[in-house]
Amino acid sequence: MSSTRSQFRVPASHPCLEGHFPGQPIVPGVLLLEHVQSAAEVRLGHEFGSTRWAQIKFMRPLLPEQEAFIDLEMLGDGTRMRFRITAASDDTLLASGEFAATEPSLD
Repeated sequence: MSSTRSQFRVPASHPCLEGHFPGQPIVPGVLLLEHVQSAAEVRLGHEFGSTRWAQIKFMRPLLPEQEAFIDLEMLGDGTRMRFRITAASDDTLLASGEFAATEPSLD
């Protein structure tokens, strides 16, 4: 099984942070999953048609401007992956889970 690591951060100016939560913003889980999907698409070399998420756990919040790592591990036939998101500063686990993806249809 091969694995890859990528780094990202969400800027404090990101529009989703205004309402999540005023005065003490944290990065929404759906935005974390968007970063995971983007990293996986780069890894596999194509966009996904659909993504089925499983066993997702959010352990700690990611704060705006906080650097984080996404670790991806291929599972089985290459359409399934396991992910971990950790804080770059101290390797604290922020989120983990698995997903399966399909290539987009050519219709």
